[in-house]
Amino acid sequence: MGRYTGPKARINRRLRTMVYESAGAVRAMERRDNPPGMHTRGRRPSNYGLALMEKQKIKHYYGLGEKQLRRYYNSVTRKVGNTGENLLLMCERRLDNIVRRSGLTSTRPQARQGIAHGHFQVNGVKVTKPSYILRPGDVITVRRRKNLLQLYQRLSADDSPETVEWLVFDSETLRVTMQGNPGPSDISLPVDVNMVIEFLSR
Repeated sequence: MGRYTGPKARINRRLRTMVYESAGAVRAMERRDNPPGMHTRGRRPSNYGLALMEKQKIKHYYGLGEKQLRRYYNSVTRKVGNTGENLLLMCERRLDNIVRRSGLTSTRPQARQGIAHGHFQVNGVKVTKPSYILRPGDVITVRRRKNLLQLYQRLSADDSPETVEWLVFDSETLRVTMQGNPGPSDISLPVDVNMVIEFLSR
């Protein structure tokens, strides 16, 4: 998506989910979890509004634009299995999501910025697309530059990585190995994906 630069706490409050993990957004969500705006209290959204809210969760959480989400949807409709699960599992295999979940960065926007600036390699080749889809056996490394190594050593030390069975992170070499594909239990975003699939199939 075009990089969202507005107040992230407002998005968290509107979607009622911690889609942005920055410290300020988390603190603001802890103080007030009601939707932002003067006239939003007590209003019950329609079914369309609820489906739109679930779709916005996916777009903000994984950093997708509308066209990109539609492209992912069209891709997974041709695959065998649950379309909603396949859509989220494809998002989980994005490079920016894996960099975040391994603990190399504190947030997904931080991971996307690092990738766009050429800080990471996949299988020894520099990749600058946060949307790059990884496969089992792929290896992510930080480029061998002193300032980058120091930066990501500090970031990974500050942030405790999630326990993800399909990822192996070596904190000494800053090396992430994707051992297998994520499963339904590995989806990190609480979302009613069936509502999103119904919304996209209209």
